[in-house]
Amino acid sequence: MQKPREQVAPSARHPIAVVSERTGLTQDVLRVWERRYAAVTPVRDAGGNRLYSDADVHRLTLLQSATRAGRSIGRLAHLPTRDIEELVREDSVARESRPAPLGAVASPGWAEDVVLTAIGLAQSLDGAAVEETLRRSAANLGIPAFIETIAAPLLRRVGDEWHAGRMTPAQEHLVSSLVHDILTGAMRAVFARPRAPRILVATPAGDRHAIGAALVGAAAAVEGWNVLYLGADLPSADIAAAAAAARVRVVAISVILVEGGRRVLDELASLRARLPNEVELVVGGNGVRAIARELLALNIRVEDSVGGLVAELRRISEGVTG
Repeated sequence: MQKPREQVAPSARHPIAVVSERTGLTQDVLRVWERRYAAVTPVRDAGGNRLYSDADVHRLTLLQSATRAGRSIGRLAHLPTRDIEELVREDSVARESRPAPLGAVASPGWAEDVVLTAIGLAQSLDGAAVEETLRRSAANLGIPAFIETIAAPLLRRVGDEWHAGRMTPAQEHLVSSLVHDILTGAMRAVFARPRAPRILVATPAGDRHAIGAALVGAAAAVEGWNVLYLGADLPSADIAAAAAAARVRVVAISVILVEGGRRVLDELASLRARLPNEVELVVGGNGVRAIARELLALNIRVEDSVGGLVAELRRISEGVTG
């Protein structure tokens, strides 16, 4: 005879707050690991609250250790517990035999924890907690590593969740606005070296998504460029006029989402025609994928990542200062 649903196995006795305290994982990460990866399967009491067994706590502690060593939760979650124990032992031996170098950046597992935590908090619309999580990560890592390991992956994940219908526009805007504030603050805090080359960063008319431009501006600032950040939704004539007045070396345009690819293509073609030949026009973002070939034909450089843009800025900077 099947037991009633409200009965709970005696071994499942730990509420999520206790498990969070014992494992060092946030409650949001625990929920995501259960929902997305089925890392453990807690039972529910009569009130619908999660209850974990001792075996669950042990497994989660192992998973926390393995992900902090740099392993991916997606690859670990379906392994038997004894296999995870062996991996954790191997990682421990490796750490003891070779100390971590000074200045090492956060492991991929730790960064993924931060991203998942931020998403979980955003889904609860806990803006203060999202901001604390992101600002603490930026302070611990520094802006370059924060952009590469936290901000860019977080924004991609949030975009995927929004398109899949798992995040609301309000939740997506919460994350984007907080990341934008951190990045623009970093731009203001970094002082360019004397005679640093100048870069103008904006989005074209019709594109009101400034977060990609903020990523670009912050990355350029930490590379030593003097950043003129103009934000979102600016016509080509205004961008060109500002570029001329500020005597910039590069104009970087972020295109996230614009209805009508022909309109943005026309805007960018107009901008290229208004800029002197010696001023490089670089365009990136999800919105340019469909028109990348046409942009290249117009002598407009297309970069599909912040890392690609940084490499291009280094090349240009070496040419300017060499």
